[in-house]
Amino acid sequence: MKDNMITVCADERMRGLLCRLPETFERSGTVIYDKRNQIRVIEADCAGIRRQLNVKRYCVPKWYNRLVYSFVRKPKAVRAYRNAMHLKRLGIGTPEPLAFIIEKRHGLIGYSYLVTEQISLSRTFYEFGNGGVDGREHILIAFARFTAMLHDKGVYHKDYSPGNILFDDNGGKVVFALVDINRMRFGHVGMYDGCANFARLWGQRPFFEIVMAEYASVRGFDAARCLEIALRCRRKFWKRYRKRHEVMFELGEL
Repeated sequence: MKDNMITVCADERMRGLLCRLPETFERSGTVIYDKRNQIRVIEADCAGIRRQLNVKRYCVPKWYNRLVYSFVRKPKAVRAYRNAMHLKRLGIGTPEPLAFIIEKRHGLIGYSYLVTEQISLSRTFYEFGNGGVDGREHILIAFARFTAMLHDKGVYHKDYSPGNILFDDNGGKVVFALVDINRMRFGHVGMYDGCANFARLWGQRPFFEIVMAEYASVRGFDAARCLEIALRCRRKFWKRYRKRHEVMFELGEL
């Protein structure tokens, strides 16, 4: 039985709609992701304005984490919402945060929801997994500069993986946005941590050579050292990952 629901929204005109969302979620909109968590895109009328909402429902945590997220740590939806607000203040691309909703049952967290504007950017870095870089060097250079900007502003995305970096190339002007941002760290990002942040990305050696050369140039680091750190951390991450999961792209020599 649900005994409490906490809703925080950036636009109070949406509160009525959002308070009904837990009851209407499973019959609303279009599912675009459905694994442990589920994401739906929902068309909504808010004060006469038609809006396209991205609603992520986080699964009910396992019993131990239910205690942790109820009494010790902020739930993922809360952290993602607050992190998005902070990124917006820094001028960093991310979907516009609209609300978070936390359901509680018998005092413990149940489902939680993050509501954002649906973003128009359509490409992710999965496309660089086995693909070459010829003709797309400008995207990688722009990405390296974007990441350097993040780190210079003290933003460290702990899950900096291909599906969490959205982009579009608009006539040579590359625009980026970050998603799945509940796990972030804010503070100084030095050379080692900055280079290690690229470890989860898909791509072959030429991908990393271009990205790390530009990243090092922007941040004033040694390019050879940056590439060595990034590749070493990449080897360590993917060796561990493939013990438990199938890897969907060519790793090359590890």
